[in-house]
Amino acid sequence: MDWNNLRYFLELSRAGRLTTAARRLGVDHTTVSRRIQMLEKNLGVQLFLRENSGYTLTEAGRSLVPQVELMESASVGIEQTLPDPFDKLSGHVRIGVTEGYGTTLLAPQLTEFCRRYPNLHIDLLALPRALRLSRHEADIAITLERPERGPYIITKLTDYVLQLYAGREYLSQHPEIRSRADLKEHRFVSYVDDLVYSKELLFLDELAGSEDVSLRSTSILAQQEAVAAGAGLAILPAFAADRDPRLVPVLQDQVRFVRTFWMLMPIELKNIARVRLTWDFLRTMAKNSQARLSPQT
Repeated sequence: MDWNNLRYFLELSRAGRLTTAARRLGVDHTTVSRRIQMLEKNLGVQLFLRENSGYTLTEAGRSLVPQVELMESASVGIEQTLPDPFDKLSGHVRIGVTEGYGTTLLAPQLTEFCRRYPNLHIDLLALPRALRLSRHEADIAITLERPERGPYIITKLTDYVLQLYAGREYLSQHPEIRSRADLKEHRFVSYVDDLVYSKELLFLDELAGSEDVSLRSTSILAQQEAVAAGAGLAILPAFAADRDPRLVPVLQDQVRFVRTFWMLMPIELKNIARVRLTWDFLRTMAKNSQARLSPQT
C-alpha cells in the first residue's frame, strides 16, 4: 500500500477540506482528490462523505485513522534518526499572529528561516484579529488569550511590554507631561472598542485623564503611524515603537503594561515534522528577542 496515499488521507481527515489539506501538503487540491480516490479503490471502501461543507469520515475512515497515525509516528521516528532530517521538508505551514508582532518581528525572522528551508513555504497571517484554529485558518497561532479548552498544544511564548508614546513634534507643541494627572490635557489614539479582538488591549481605562480619544483604529500599526504624525498619545508595544525614531516614550516609570503571547496548534499536527520545526523556530526566536520584547526602563 502506498504510504503517500495514506498521508494524504490523514491530512484530509484532519483538515476536512481539500484546499486546506492541499496547502498543508504543498500540492494542488486535485492531487489530494486523486490520491483519496486511489486509496478508496485499493481498499474497496468509501473513506469520506463529500458534502458542501467539506469532507467527513465514514465509519471505515474513522477506524483507519488510528492505524495511519501509528504509521505517521513511526515515520517521524525514522526522520529523527537521520542527520539534519528537516533539510528536505516541503509543504506549507500557515502562522496566524497578531499584526504588530507578525509584521515587526516575525516577518524578518521568517525570511532567514525560508532561506534555510527553501522547499518549506510559510503563510504569515499578521492580522488585527484572532484566528480560529478550529476552522483551519492557521496551523500555528500566536494570540494574546490562552484558550480555556480545545484540542490544542499550548505554550507560553513570551511576555512583552507596552508603554505610552508620543510623537516628537506633538510633545514640542503641547503641555509638558510629568505625571498621570497631566494626561487630561492631551488626546489619545486607541482601538475601536467594539471591534477590539482581545480585552487584553483595552488600556486606556487604566489611565487617568485618557478619555479624549481623537482617533481609533483596529490596526496597531495604523495607531503608531497616527501617533508619529501628531494625532495624540497611545499605548504601543515597545518592540515596535522603540525602533521608531519619530516616537518618544512618555512616563516610562509610571505607565508600563505587560502582556503575554500564547502559541498553540491543533494537537493532531504535533507529529507533522514541518509544523514541529516551525513551532520550535518560533520559540527560539521569541527567546532570542527578549531584550526587545521586554526592555528595562
